[in-house]
Amino acid sequence: MSLNLAVLTTGDELINGEMADTNTMRIAQVLGGHGYLLREARSVGDDEGEIMQALRDLAGRRQAIIVTGGLGPTEDDLTARAAAKAFDRRLALNDEALRQIREFFRQRRQEMHPRNEKQALLPQKAQLIPNPLGTAVGFQMRCGNCELFFLPGVPVEMAAMLEATVLPRLDALSGGVPPRQERILKVFGLSEPKVEERFNGHPLPTGVCLGFGVEYPFVLVKLRAGGPEAEDLLDKAELHARRQLAPYVFGTGQETLAGNVGRMLTDAGLTLALAESCTGGMVSQLLTDIPGASAFLERAAVTYSNRAKQDWLLVPADLLAREGAVSQGCALAMAHGVREAAGSDIGLAITGIAGPTGGSADKPVGTVFLAMAAPGEEKVQGYRFNGSRDKIRLMAASMALEWLRRYLCAVQEEVH
Repeated sequence: MSLNLAVLTTGDELINGEMADTNTMRIAQVLGGHGYLLREARSVGDDEGEIMQALRDLAGRRQAIIVTGGLGPTEDDLTARAAAKAFDRRLALNDEALRQIREFFRQRRQEMHPRNEKQALLPQKAQLIPNPLGTAVGFQMRCGNCELFFLPGVPVEMAAMLEATVLPRLDALSGGVPPRQERILKVFGLSEPKVEERFNGHPLPTGVCLGFGVEYPFVLVKLRAGGPEAEDLLDKAELHARRQLAPYVFGTGQETLAGNVGRMLTDAGLTLALAESCTGGMVSQLLTDIPGASAFLERAAVTYSNRAKQDWLLVPADLLAREGAVSQGCALAMAHGVREAAGSDIGLAITGIAGPTGGSADKPVGTVFLAMAAPGEEKVQGYRFNGSRDKIRLMAASMALEWLRRYLCAVQEEVH
């Protein structure tokens, strides 16, 4: 059975722009990966009446609602009370919820503040949703034909509870089998229209639907199928899609470009040194977000000024005077310089103009040069990226990672 699902997020910070609503996006991604589609998403502020109205409205039209936010210990955390009033339940102290909260503090050897008892005040007959990462115990309640799941607004807590408890309960509601399965391929280097063009005249197997999404600068190719043969259909569809999109597919599902590059570097036993200018350390940040990055990342230098390029990377002063810091020559000298200084297998460098100022007729904003010095390969190339400063920097960092991925794929092919 396909459930009619909605998400309701609460909090003034979401309404006034202080904080982005990442919970709705995360819930949609997780549910989509398990075969569920959201039909509606709504946000309201910390107002008891508005929360009550939204809950009643959604419960009258949807089969299941996931609510996040407003389960904390402070006065502006109103969700539990609003839920009780909206559906004529009494708010009562839940002994099991209180025990879980106290246990959370006991395990961390912290004193529990009296205000935290408020988090155990839940609508009567509510079913608990354990929170292994915080004090905001979640709960589930049924109202008419609708199941409501209440989770904290803290993203990491919400995501853990969604995966561990809410998804299994949704599967039970839908008859034990998700209505469909989804597989996502991640693509870099092709625009969404160009990705779609590659399937023209090369349709997917019958029974598989094709969808697209964008997580800049990546395109998401979504393969969807239902029924008992869904897994086999998706295996065939993925193989077909990879053939049409080669060599631009870098991962599936929750895989990241940086994560795959890190894994490939580790598997190959190769070390990397980075010299970044316009990206300001973005590549090194993406790579060091990966646990165990010390196995492959030897060092990273943010050589923003000409003096830094000369002092740390030994870029010749006459080269900088002749070609400028944003040039093929400088990028290549940076790559060789950081590789030699680190004694690493690979040296990779980025230099460019991210804007919004600093461009010229010859080198407009968005001009970026990448260079790589590696065993058996020396490469340098210029690009012209478009968009805001943030987008140019992200595109440059992603392209650098893609260079590494392509190089490492070639290394793997030589080994095998």
